[in-house]
Amino acid sequence: MLTFEQKQAIIESFAQLTKKEISLKRVNYHFEESLYEKKIVVEKLHPNGNGFVFVGDMPKYSEQAVKSMVNIRDYDEEALREIIAAAIAYLSEDTNVEEDWENVSGDKIKLLFEQRSWVVYYNGNFEEAFGTYEEAKAYLYEEGFKKQ
Repeated sequence: MLTFEQKQAIIESFAQLTKKEISLKRVNYHFEESLYEKKIVVEKLHPNGNGFVFVGDMPKYSEQAVKSMVNIRDYDEEALREIIAAAIAYLSEDTNVEEDWENVSGDKIKLLFEQRSWVVYYNGNFEEAFGTYEEAKAYLYEEGFKKQ
């Protein structure tokens, strides 16, 4: 297990992150250039080695994540660098995606990925929102729509 100081050195090698001291000798690291409201990448790094990295809904970390955070207490250097780089990339990506769907009657629906949600619009009006693409796709198929 890496020491607190080793973890800090690794985290601080990411020039995009800003250190913010908080209570009980813990430290947060912020990514100020985040495209989203979420800015904290490393949260509550403690001298005992405990700490958390924000992973959002990244599939690679979904089994380890609790409330979009992964505990890094037992991470080695390679794993720590990888998860921090992934978190920064996740918060840096402008992931707006737009798809057109149509049913046999000619009705058209737009599926957009906005602010980490899959949103369905019909005639420009909000219809439904989903947490994953698979959920949105299943809904559209059930309603008789096919991707154009």
